[in-house]
Amino acid sequence: MTMTTAEADKILSDRFAPWVLDLGLSVEAVAEDRAVLRLPWSDRLAREGGGLSGQALMAAADTATVIAVSAARGCFVPMTTVQQSTSFQRAVTGSDVLIEAVLTKLGRRMAFADITLSDAGSGAVAARASTVYALMG
Repeated sequence: MTMTTAEADKILSDRFAPWVLDLGLSVEAVAEDRAVLRLPWSDRLAREGGGLSGQALMAAADTATVIAVSAARGCFVPMTTVQQSTSFQRAVTGSDVLIEAVLTKLGRRMAFADITLSDAGSGAVAARASTVYALMG
């Protein structure tokens, strides 16, 4: 049974630290092997020069992976980030960001994902990330 966006949003509100919630992330879509989240534009998240900060983008990619793993498992399970690598390709200014986390392998104890972060206005890829998670439950 596929998780709904409302169930995924509830995982966000119930399981994440207040500073992550302050990013304003929302779940746009979930499927058996992926999740799409929206990071709304905020001047508070911009760095000098007006581009969205890399820290905010990395936190969004990390969070999207948790939602994708939860969707694949059918519910939230305790997990922790083992590795995250991010390559930034262009700045995002004045636009929301869509974060798509796609699971490339889901095992009993480990999960692997590729994440694409795109400017919601233009569709241009702003960054790509890969994550590895240890599943604890």
